[in-house]
Amino acid sequence: PRWAAAAGRWGCRLLVLLLFLVPGPGGASEITFELPDNAKQCFYEDITQGTKCTLEFQVITGGHYDVDCRLEDPDGNVLYKEMKKQYDSYTFTASKNGTYKFCFSNEFSTFTHKTVYFDFQVGEDPPLFPSENRVSALTQMESACVSIHEALKSVIDYQTHFRLREAQGRSRAEDLNTRVAYWSVGEALILLVVSIGQVFLLKSFFSDKRTTTTRVGS
Repeated sequence: PRWAAAAGRWGCRLLVLLLFLVPGPGGASEITFELPDNAKQCFYEDITQGTKCTLEFQVITGGHYDVDCRLEDPDGNVLYKEMKKQYDSYTFTASKNGTYKFCFSNEFSTFTHKTVYFDFQVGEDPPLFPSENRVSALTQMESACVSIHEALKSVIDYQTHFRLREAQGRSRAEDLNTRVAYWSVGEALILLVVSIGQVFLLKSFFSDKRTTTTRVGS
């Protein structure tokens, strides 16, 4: 029985691993890219009617960590539009077949470029065990595999979230460190100038002043 239980656990792990390695019909685009100042970047995705999609984005570095986002359907109708957002998520169902476009704009920024992350999910993940041609309920091993699969998806989402938070925090820390370094150099220069000025001022107090006396004779 112990060997059977161990074999069942390893079989479940192997099945979950294989299911993660084999791509399904549901697709996702997860990209991190640089968005220069006064620039606009667009992406395109072919979507079939009735497909549920989710667009999630976040600005990681740059300026005030904000960006403009716009989503359009194949006919050019605006489905989603936000200005100067740091992060957001939008879910919609495609109403028609065609190529959907979503753009990120940094045109309002003159000097700072941004680093933007987005995750565009098209469709839903297929079930681990399709219900077609099934006459019985899921076995205990199959139910355990489904639970592990859902838990792993949650872990991946949390890891992505914390990686983005870590990258954003590191960017803020580096920016703060640069400002502190410049401020320290400025303070050092001011102290040097003040010290030199005080030295010359004190020297002028104790310097010998030659006086000349003129006699006026008759």
